[in-house]
Amino acid sequence: MRRKSNNDHVEPVKPAPSPSRPSAAVASLARANPFMLGLLGALGVLVALVIGGIVDQLATVLVYIGVAIFLALGLDPIVRFIERKLPRPAAVAIVVTGVVLAFAGIILAIVPILVQQVTNLIEDGPQMVKDIQASGWFKDLNNQFGSTFEDAANGILSFLKDPGNLADIGGGVFAVGAGIAGGFTGVTIVLILTLYFMASLHGIKRTAARFVPAYQRDTFSELLEDVSGAVGRYVIGQASLALINGVLSLIMLSIIGAPVPALLALIAFIGSMIPLVGTLSASIINSLICLFISPLTALIAIIYYLVYMQIEAYVLSPRIMSKAVAVPGALVVIAAVAGGALGGILGALVAIPVAASIIIIVQKVLFPAQDRKTAPPVLTAP
Repeated sequence: MRRKSNNDHVEPVKPAPSPSRPSAAVASLARANPFMLGLLGALGVLVALVIGGIVDQLATVLVYIGVAIFLALGLDPIVRFIERKLPRPAAVAIVVTGVVLAFAGIILAIVPILVQQVTNLIEDGPQMVKDIQASGWFKDLNNQFGSTFEDAANGILSFLKDPGNLADIGGGVFAVGAGIAGGFTGVTIVLILTLYFMASLHGIKRTAARFVPAYQRDTFSELLEDVSGAVGRYVIGQASLALINGVLSLIMLSIIGAPVPALLALIAFIGSMIPLVGTLSASIINSLICLFISPLTALIAIIYYLVYMQIEAYVLSPRIMSKAVAVPGALVVIAAVAGGALGGILGALVAIPVAASIIIIVQKVLFPAQDRKTAPPVLTAP
């Protein structure tokens, strides 16, 4: 057995670091000048305020970009369908041409009618008010509720009796004209951005995949395709429901003699683009406007919209939206309300496809990652 000699090298035992000993960074921070710390904190707050101001100034541009991406994803399924027989640039050109022609056709078909009907409404407004005051139902309500109803009704009707008030409801002719011009400018910008996004959608997806590590790119690309497909199917489905509601409303309101049926049909179309509450809100507005003609006209409009909403909820929507987004009903309500509270009408429009995208991400990323996790082995005592 070999004895240990004095020449054998013995490693010195290093003392364990004390947990209470401060690190160099903490010590340096403790020795720092309090004035410099306050100055750096103030500069950070100032930079955050500047970034927030820039984002606030660019809010309109960001909305244009978001709407354009939303429309590009919505029109992409149509482009892919045409792309089976034609190159993608030709398919994009055909879709954009169709959208522009449809938009121009709607403007040329509706705007002159709207102008004429609004003009007639302003000219006939005083006579309509007199007819309402002379009607039997108005006198019955007046006799039932007394002077309170009479004062309120006379105030509203006196305001509507003045054509100048009807002309100035929108904030004046100049303000309305400026709003229309701004709207056309925004629509033009959105259409141009939509054209670019549709033409370069594949390139955008490939560039986005480059930010992901190579071993995860296939999964990320598949997930991106699922999300974009869900958004596209939702946009097409919701636009189809809105178009059906708008066309049927125009036909029905024209038959019953409602005032400005083209404008009411446009309200129905825009309302149907908003999930859940849009159709109901537009139906209430249109029925109240029909009250200016007669209570019978308003009653017929109410009955029609009640029947239509049942058909839309149980026949049209399940058939059209069955393959669009698979979102539970409770999440649809929560997403629509939250989106409307955060972003108004635009937020309500994009809330459901965003919820569908989150569900897809959870199902294809989070759940598989959790399923791969197993419990650690239990160590037993020997």
